[in-house]
Amino acid sequence: MLPSKPQGFMTFTRETPPDLPVEERLKHYNEFSTSLPPEKIREQAYRCMNCGIPFCHSGCPLGNQIPDFNELVKDEDWQEALRVLHSTNNFPEFTGRVCPAPCETACVLGINEPAVTIEMLEKEIVERGWREGWIAAEPAAEKTGKRVAIIGSGPAGLAAAQQLARAGHAVVVYERSDEPGGLLTYGIPAFKLEKRVVFRRLEQMKAEGVEFRCNSEVGKNVPVSELEGYDAILAATGSTVGRTFAGMNVPGSELKGIHLAMEFLPQQTRRVLGKPVKEAEILATGKNVIVIGGGDTGSDCVGTSLRQGCKSLVNLELMPKPPVERDLDNPWPQWAFIHRTSSSHKEGGERRYSVLTKSFEDDGTGNVAALHTVNIEWSEPDDTGRRKMIEVPGTEQRIPAELVLLAMGFTQPETDTFVKDLGLELEKNRFGMGIKADQGYLTSRAKVFAAGDARRGQSLVVWAIQEGREAARSIDQYLMGHSYLSGRDSFGYDSLAKHTAAVS
Repeated sequence: MLPSKPQGFMTFTRETPPDLPVEERLKHYNEFSTSLPPEKIREQAYRCMNCGIPFCHSGCPLGNQIPDFNELVKDEDWQEALRVLHSTNNFPEFTGRVCPAPCETACVLGINEPAVTIEMLEKEIVERGWREGWIAAEPAAEKTGKRVAIIGSGPAGLAAAQQLARAGHAVVVYERSDEPGGLLTYGIPAFKLEKRVVFRRLEQMKAEGVEFRCNSEVGKNVPVSELEGYDAILAATGSTVGRTFAGMNVPGSELKGIHLAMEFLPQQTRRVLGKPVKEAEILATGKNVIVIGGGDTGSDCVGTSLRQGCKSLVNLELMPKPPVERDLDNPWPQWAFIHRTSSSHKEGGERRYSVLTKSFEDDGTGNVAALHTVNIEWSEPDDTGRRKMIEVPGTEQRIPAELVLLAMGFTQPETDTFVKDLGLELEKNRFGMGIKADQGYLTSRAKVFAAGDARRGQSLVVWAIQEGREAARSIDQYLMGHSYLSGRDSFGYDSLAKHTAAVS
């Protein structure tokens, strides 16, 4: 028997569904997470305290109404929970799988207890919606006669496309790959996000009137002049230029066998989808593999290499190992900078921290044979807050490697395409450069907007969705003089009927 609602967090402990055993999941590229029984899912919803001030909102870039949909799950009103969830998040099946859940680190219960399982509940709500047939196309009742071009079909471009199509605009999405979805399709491995999950949402969008033009790279095989017929343009190409050792004076960095993560990961997705790999194949099978970079992309390289049957795997990180618990200067409800172990890291390999790459060793034929490293320490911050790397004498190592995967982050969008042709200005962001845009996402060029990683720099899928939604609102207002599309602080799709009535 379930307790009264105010006692849920005192009665139940945090529980998440178990993953399939490592030895089983390494045999395939399918998702390996499972679900809890329905009653257990309800118990997890009971743990939400429905706080008077829900700090989980501050952690969620989308402003998801978390206590509201948790309350509805408690009451077994799943369809209304789905409506509330969709009112702020176009794609909860994506964020419910690949988001690091900043909402959970801001959960009030998380101050002294394990946080509410917000991400798991989000996934359960949307998956039930798909199973029950509650998720269907929502085409606009009236068309505005306005045309919008979106360049890039990652999470930012998709969110903007769906919002604008539902507002009645004709939306065309240009994608340079042979399938839409951007990093959702080719960047994130299938064992974290099966592609059927992406494709079913794309089918919904097509039924809503969104047109996808694949194998279309604006500024390359699609002339920029084609954009002249659109009333507004959104650049949502992501930040795709990977950080390399170029310019760092690291000997041997030009050797064969050293690849960017985004050269390696998309190839495996193509194999999973039964598509040919057009470039020279990059495989970890039977090789000593080193992954440089300890973030999500590095973790994806680890899981993929293990599934391909690598001989050994070492994951190197330049920064120190994070603490197990929050430091005093990292208080709740800030994002917790603590040590985390991804599902891929649980599957095998070795992680090493505070390691600096000094050189790559040639096997005598132009291929990489090993990596030479040294351990480092970090100085106390100077007056500007910067720390210096200090090499630790006597810690030099040689690590065998026939394949080195660079997952060191991304610096900026590619600029040798429409960005150059349209003369779009760039500006510095946290990680490098991005397309310059004002608070309304309008760039330095009339009617051209920018959103997602292309503007803000590399970030999370949840941030990309948020930027796509906000940019759509700005574009709608630019085209119509007003907008009923929901923004970060004005939730819901309910006002779309007013919008179509106003333009009809």
